Amino acid sequence: MARINLLPWREQRREERKKRFQLALLGVLLSAVALVVGADRYLNAALSAQQARNAFVREQIVLLDTRIAEIRDLRERRTQLLERMKIIQDLQGNRPIIARIFDQLVRTLPEGVYFTELKMSAQQIAIGGVAESNHQVSSLMRSLAASDWLMAPNLTEVRALSATAPEQGNVFQLTVQQTQPSAEQPSEKGATP
Repeated sequence: MARINLLPWREQRREERKKRFQLALLGVLLSAVALVVGADRYLNAALSAQQARNAFVREQIVLLDTRIAEIRDLRERRTQLLERMKIIQDLQGNRPIIARIFDQLVRTLPEGVYFTELKMSAQQIAIGGVAESNHQVSSLMRSLAASDWLMAPNLTEVRALSATAPEQGNVFQLTVQQTQPSAEQPSEKGATP
């Protein structure tokens, strides 16, 4: 006899396909969830690592900023110290020159003339004084011009003392330039023809 299968095989096949589809769908869904979770963890780990690197860089920047500030302070101190050293060296170097200039001022001072004030600034000396006559002021200017340490005397003011003053004479103001004689000048003056 012939065998007839009366079972609903198409429906059974449909059910099997449906189960396979659902299993495949579930597998894809689980794979997608696993992929999303894995990507999330990877990105979170990468983000954490980058944040840690950024924090390290910020800390190093702060350290370097403090070092830069220290270096700036040290450079300023160095500059100040160098300026002080230069001033001290200039003063030490000018000490004999200043003494020579005062000596020259005393040597050029004619009889009947005295100084009331002296002001030195850079290479210029401002002199104020009193002379008994205009002739003595002229003599002082000639003596200053002939000095090895002084040059270019410039008379800025001469006026008579007031009539009520106990002395008679003229008050004068002049400026003179400070110079240093070269080594050749003394030998030329000292040489005989």
